[in-house]
Amino acid sequence: MNRMMIYVMAVLLTSWAGAKPVTGDFLLQTKQSTMAFHKSGDSWQMVHYGTKIESAPDAAALAWSGWVGGNFFGHRKPDTYSVYGSDNDRRGTMNKFGGLAVIHADGVTSTDLKAVSVKTVDDKPGMTHLVFELKDRVYPFFVIQHFRAAVASDVIETWVEIRHDESASVKLIRMDSVALVFPLMAKEYHLLSLTGQWSSEGQLVEAPVALGQTVSMTSRSGVRSAFGNNPSFMLSVGERATETAGRVIGGALAWSGAWSISIQHDYVNALAINAGSDTGNGAYTLDAGKPLVTPKMALTYSASGKGQISRNLHRWARDHQLRDGHMLRPVLLNSWEGAYFDFDESTLTDMMDGVKELGGEMFVVDDGWFARGKYARDDDKRGLGDWVVNDKKLPKGLGSLAEEAKKRDLKFGIWVEPEMANTTSELVDSHPEWVLREKTRPLRQGRGGTQVVLDMTNPALRDNIYNQMDAMITSIPGLAYIKWDANADFMNPGSTYLGADRQPNLWYDYTAGLYDLLARLRVKYPDILMKACSSGGGHMDYGFLRYADEFWTSDDTDARQRVFIQWGAGHFYPACAMAAHVTGVPNHQTHRSTPLKFRFDVAMSGRLGFELHPKTMAPEEVVFAKQAVKDYKRLRPVIQQGDLYRLVSPWTHTYASLMYVNDDKSQAVVFLYGLNRPVMSDYPAPLMLQGLDINKRYRLTEINKEKRGHCRVSGKTLSGAALMGMGVPVKLSGDYDSAVFELVAE
Repeated sequence: MNRMMIYVMAVLLTSWAGAKPVTGDFLLQTKQSTMAFHKSGDSWQMVHYGTKIESAPDAAALAWSGWVGGNFFGHRKPDTYSVYGSDNDRRGTMNKFGGLAVIHADGVTSTDLKAVSVKTVDDKPGMTHLVFELKDRVYPFFVIQHFRAAVASDVIETWVEIRHDESASVKLIRMDSVALVFPLMAKEYHLLSLTGQWSSEGQLVEAPVALGQTVSMTSRSGVRSAFGNNPSFMLSVGERATETAGRVIGGALAWSGAWSISIQHDYVNALAINAGSDTGNGAYTLDAGKPLVTPKMALTYSASGKGQISRNLHRWARDHQLRDGHMLRPVLLNSWEGAYFDFDESTLTDMMDGVKELGGEMFVVDDGWFARGKYARDDDKRGLGDWVVNDKKLPKGLGSLAEEAKKRDLKFGIWVEPEMANTTSELVDSHPEWVLREKTRPLRQGRGGTQVVLDMTNPALRDNIYNQMDAMITSIPGLAYIKWDANADFMNPGSTYLGADRQPNLWYDYTAGLYDLLARLRVKYPDILMKACSSGGGHMDYGFLRYADEFWTSDDTDARQRVFIQWGAGHFYPACAMAAHVTGVPNHQTHRSTPLKFRFDVAMSGRLGFELHPKTMAPEEVVFAKQAVKDYKRLRPVIQQGDLYRLVSPWTHTYASLMYVNDDKSQAVVFLYGLNRPVMSDYPAPLMLQGLDINKRYRLTEINKEKRGHCRVSGKTLSGAALMGMGVPVKLSGDYDSAVFELVAE
C-alpha cells in the first residue's frame, strides 16, 4: 500500500517552493470569476464565489453575517471546509452536516479545525494555488486544503489531504473533497445532472432543489463510476438558467470509484455543496502518519448560462486534466461490431484495407485476441486475465498484425480489460486470492457467468497486471493505442488482502491502486493513446481521463440515440475526448436503420471513428465516406479544440443543433440533426448561431451534402452579427435528415 499512497500524494501535492504567506483577506481570481476568502479569528471563510470582483473589503462587507436569515440550529457559517462537530454558530451549536466526519482514536466524534497557516505556492503556469493548513484544536489531526485556480478556463480545483498523529487509527466516516456552505445566495436552486445505464448514458435531468431538501447523487459501483449518475453537475442559482443566461455553478469530480455529491437547500435558504469519494458500507480506517488525498473537484462559475460552464470545463480539461488535450485524435476503426469474437488474421487485415481506403489512420483489435489452450478467448466466458496472444486465432502474433498495419500506414491499437478476470483463466487458477470476494459468501460472477473483479488494493496483483501489460506492449512494435475496458461492478465487495477491520477501505483503495497501475504504464509508455471504456460510458469521468486521452461514450452506437447521449456528455466533457463511431445498419443495439449521412454527421461532432467491417459498405457509401473523412480531418481542429455552443436541444425539439468555434473565431462548424419528424410542417426555425465575431464576415458552405441542400444561403458570405442576430435559414425533410455547415472568416 505504501507505494500506492506515495503515488497518490505525488499526483496531487505541489512543492512548497516559493510559498508566500497570506495573512489577510484574499481573492482567488480566474478570468471571469472570484472566490473570496475572509479571515475570522483563527478560521477562514469563503464569503463569495461568483462574478469577478476586485476588492476583498467589498466582498467581506457584502458577505453573509449572523443576523441575515436568522441563526437557527445547523445554520452554518461559510468555513472553507465544513466539518462535523465544529463551532459554526454564534451560540456554539455544532455543525451536524460536515463534509469531514471523524471518529478519533479515543472515540470522540467531533472535529474542530483552526487555520495554522495560509499561503500561496508556485504551481503550473497560468494557475494560482492557495493552501490552508488546518489542525484540530485538541487532537494532532491535520487537514491541508487546496484551492487551485486555472485562470484562463475559469475553473478552480479543490481537494484536501488528511493526516494524523493520534495514538491509534482514526475512522473517516466522510472525507469529502469539497464541503462548502453558501448562506442565502438565492431563494431557489435547480440541479442539472446526467443519469443513465448501459446504452443510455448521458441522459439529462434537471429539477428544483426545494427548500429543506438535500439531493444526493451517488455511485456505489466501485468501478463504473459514471453509470447511474455521472460525477458532475450544474446548479442554477436563482431562476433556472438557460444556455445563455443565468447564474450557474458547475462541478466535476475526478474520481473513478465510489463517490457521492449532495446539494442541500436548507430551511433558511443556505446552500451546501458536498462532494467526494464514498466510503461504502463503513468508515475508512486511517493509520497514524499515513496521508490520504481526496479526489480533485473542478468548480466553475458562469453568469451567462450553462453553455459557458461547458466551455469552461472543456478548456480546463484540454489545458490541464487530459494527458494531452491539444493533440488531434486520429480517425480509427475498432473491430468489435465488425467481427466480435469471430476473426482471424485475414479478417483483421481485410478490415485494415477497408479503413485505409476510407481515409482512416488507425486500426484497433477489440476483444478476442488473447489467452491460450482451454482458456482461449472465443467468447466472454474464459481467458480474461491471461494477456498473451491467442495463437490459434493469430499464429503470427500481435507484432505481425502491427506490421501489417504499418504497411498500410495505419497505427495499431489493442483492447484490454485488466481490472477483471474470468474464473476460467490461468490467472485465477494460480491466484484465486487476487479476486475480490467475501470470505463467507458464494462468489457472485458477472458477464459470461464467470467474470469477477480483481483486487487492485493488492500490490502483488498490480505488479502481475503491470508485467503482463508491459510484456504485451513490448511484443507489439509501435503499439499506439490501448482501449481499456471494465465490464463489472463490485459484485463481491471484499478483499483478502485487506484486514477484517479494513474492508471498508476497499472503496477508496481500489481506485487508488488502479491509478497507481495506470500511472506506472503511463510513465513507461507516455506516447501510447488510451481510451477509457467501461461497458460503454462507465469511465466517463475526469479521474480516469487523467491517464486516458478519450472515453467510449456508449456501447449504444445508434446515431439517433447518440444525438442524446453525446448531447448530455458534452455538458461536461470535450469533443476531443468523446469517441463517436459510424456503424452498420440495422444498428446492433436498437435494430434501427438510419442513413449513412446521418450516422456520419452525428459521429463527426466527436472523435470520428468506425465500428463496422468496411466490406459491408456499398460502393456509393465508400465514395461518400471517403469525402466525409477527408472533410473531418480538415475540420477536426475546430471540432476537437473549439468552443461548444448548443443551439437547439433534442430534448425539447424534433431536431437538434450544435456548433464549434475556434479560438480566434475565424472558423466554425454547425451540425443539424433531424430526429423523428411526425409533422412535415414542423420546419426548423433559423439557427441562431453563437460565438462568432460580429465584425467578421463568414462564408457558409454545406459539406457532406448529397443531392439536396439544407440551406439557401450556402456559398454566401455573411456577417457574424447577422448570423447571430437573424440566424441561418435551414430545412429538414423527413426522419434522420441532417446537415453540416462550415463557416470560414474572409
